[in-house]
Amino acid sequence: MKTESIFYFFMKLGFILILFISIISCKQLPKEIPDYEVAAQWADMTLYITKNTPANSPTFASRCLGYMGLAQYEAVVHGTSDHKSLAGQLNQLESLPLPNSEDSYNWLMVLNRSQSELLKSLYLQTSYENKLKIDSLENRIQKILEKNENRKTTKKSIAYGTELAEALFDWSKTDGGHRGYLKNFDRDFNREPFPGSWKPPLFAQSFSHKPLHSFWGENRTFAPQNTSLEVPEYIKYDPVEGSEYYNQFLLVYQKKNNLTLAEKEAAIWWSDDPDVTFSPGGHLYYITNSLIRRNKPNILLSAKTFALVGMSVADAFIKCWKWKYYFFSERPNTFVPEFIDKKWESFWPDPPFPSFPSGHAIQASAAVTALLNSFKNNIKFIDSAHVGRERDRIRNVEFKARSYSSLWSIAQETADSRFYGGIHTPQDNEVGLEQGTIIAENIINLNWKK
Repeated sequence: MKTESIFYFFMKLGFILILFISIISCKQLPKEIPDYEVAAQWADMTLYITKNTPANSPTFASRCLGYMGLAQYEAVVHGTSDHKSLAGQLNQLESLPLPNSEDSYNWLMVLNRSQSELLKSLYLQTSYENKLKIDSLENRIQKILEKNENRKTTKKSIAYGTELAEALFDWSKTDGGHRGYLKNFDRDFNREPFPGSWKPPLFAQSFSHKPLHSFWGENRTFAPQNTSLEVPEYIKYDPVEGSEYYNQFLLVYQKKNNLTLAEKEAAIWWSDDPDVTFSPGGHLYYITNSLIRRNKPNILLSAKTFALVGMSVADAFIKCWKWKYYFFSERPNTFVPEFIDKKWESFWPDPPFPSFPSGHAIQASAAVTALLNSFKNNIKFIDSAHVGRERDRIRNVEFKARSYSSLWSIAQETADSRFYGGIHTPQDNEVGLEQGTIIAENIINLNWKK
């Protein structure tokens, strides 16, 4: 048998196998699916693709979460009487396709179709196998939804979902971050060093000596109010022992020498290296999804919550990167060995970008502020995001589920974890928490209701 014939034989065999699995799966489909669960399953898939797509980064992942969250909301908003589209309110989004008032739509089908199409477009670089997983989820949910729906409504709903996804993707291509994974580390980036400037450390997460996404702060924000936020204050460089600047790094140095087991567990839990997890922003999207499944809100609140969190996190990363490259500030791994203890290194390795403000703090604060618009603060919550991960043998620490007595304590521990890890000073975290709240409030204060 010729090589070409063998190839086509196995290709046909593969399609037959997929068809067989689909037939078996359809026989096992539940009779119905809760509205919130449709939104939740697409959040699951978004996080899976985020985690399992190469060359991802916290910045690029946050961007995708923003668009995926917004798409959930726009897919269902026209099926409500008191909420309206965000078209005309977000930066450079003048309009979006409108449903025909004379037609009927199944809004869950619209959501199902638009999430599938947009996810494959945003993560254009993901594997063929991952795209099959996306298609499989779409087909599975569609089979359940269409059981009690007429053909005309089904056809119109799928068509509108496709049109909506295409419009959102076209808009996304003009934000400055399109296909950002192709330029993670700019070889031509160069900046003259100055006292207190960022330097590539020896103890780092990346082999690159160029910082990640130096341009990301110039990207378009979702909320217009987030475009021109004031630059936060930063403690003036002064390496003299006893100065306010020196003392920031001294606190990091002292904490490393007195870390408790609980603090070490927090440090590795929130590390969220994008090579092995769904990124820091994805972790907060995961928590959002857990709260959705726990509280079982209607589809509008489910979708709106994903939109609030997704866009808040995306804008938080843009502003954080804007300020990181404005100050281009050093991390403890370069200051402490030079001025305090030349043999010192942090508990957790440095990420490949400048320090101030903390990305973990700003995005966690933004996400939790957005969540507080949907849920009460005093919710007791257990985060199981990394349960089952292999023990960190280098640091001799296990990944144990984290419990919280309030939503805000999640943001606070996320920020604190970077201090425990030795890669951020207290001012990095304090300013990050403050600014993240402002950024999310600008998303919340959009005109969501008619």
